[in-house]
Amino acid sequence: MRVAKDNVDVRMEIPGAVIRQRMDFGDASGFDKLSGEYFTLAAGVDTTPLFQGLEGDLCQCPHWGFVLRGQLTTTDAKGAQETVKTNDLFYWPPGHNVKVEADAEIVMFSPQREHSQVIAHMIEKVKR
Repeated sequence: MRVAKDNVDVRMEIPGAVIRQRMDFGDASGFDKLSGEYFTLAAGVDTTPLFQGLEGDLCQCPHWGFVLRGQLTTTDAKGAQETVKTNDLFYWPPGHNVKVEADAEIVMFSPQREHSQVIAHMIEKVKR
């Protein structure tokens, strides 16, 4: 799910403040603590080889985030693709790979335990 900033409903606007809110933006039930994450990614980065060996060879952790700059495309288990770009909010459900189309910086919030396991798997892949 991708939502451009201008498509997030304005709930309140007063001098000096605009509050936007997107309801039903993913479901975190069944998960424990969340981690806040800041990724800096170069164009061409592709997680496909890093996720090999995980269930379905995909990241099975959901992520909620914001693209500070750049462009990224996710591919799910069925091959469906979605592109997020600068100023987009996003929700990536479990079961995805990511390819960076343009140098990017993103902020994500992820279930801590699950994403730590994915990151540890990627670290091991890079060591080989």
